[in-house]
Amino acid sequence: MNKDWFKTWFDSPYYHQLYKDRNDEEAQSFLRNLLNKLDPPINATILDLACGKGRHSRYLNTLGYNVTGADLSKSSVEWAKQFENEKLHFLIQDMREAIKGGDFNCIFNLFTSFGYFTDIRDNINVLSSVHEMLNDDGCFVIDFLNVSKIIANLVKEETKHVDGLDFSIERRVENDIIIKKISFNDRGTQFNFSEQVQAFKLIDFENMLEVANFTIAGVYGNYKMESFDESTSDRLILICKKKKG
Repeated sequence: MNKDWFKTWFDSPYYHQLYKDRNDEEAQSFLRNLLNKLDPPINATILDLACGKGRHSRYLNTLGYNVTGADLSKSSVEWAKQFENEKLHFLIQDMREAIKGGDFNCIFNLFTSFGYFTDIRDNINVLSSVHEMLNDDGCFVIDFLNVSKIIANLVKEETKHVDGLDFSIERRVENDIIIKKISFNDRGTQFNFSEQVQAFKLIDFENMLEVANFTIAGVYGNYKMESFDESTSDRLILICKKKKG
């Protein structure tokens, strides 16, 4: 397995081509439901951690928040910078490292942007960096997949036709990692990429967040912010707070 797969795949134009039809309306509805739960002040500072091309960041900015989008992908951040304004900024950042001077009311890690690292210490480093950047009364939100449902309904092979390319996708679970292999041919050149995400369940997050000095204040199972059920929920959404004292 390629432990640094995300450095090449997320920075590739083919990644954005394959996923170009992501549901922005659903994402915005989720953010509205989430903000209703959190009720941050209108001048809140929000970090969109692993922001990609910034679709969540841009929407949060339209609601009046002071938003920073951070991502490791240089091409994604450069594209997002065209939308910058006095209350919206984007930067290239490894999520394992804290942003210098970062002090946020809310930090959002959305759309399964966690668990990319094969070493558990790297994933805990992400949480520790979030802890460092979050103010004492702030909230940290993780929007992760519900691995129990994903694994139970795993589509092992499929082909997606997008803009003239046939993306062959294979999925498997190996050593508690959900692996997706993406292969395609473009103008005579064969490309092979992979996505890997740790199959973290709620108990795993509880353990990691404990190490990083967080408590879990809420657990939800979909973008309507309904209760989490391990067998039926589509998502695992955690609202976390810093431990007091």
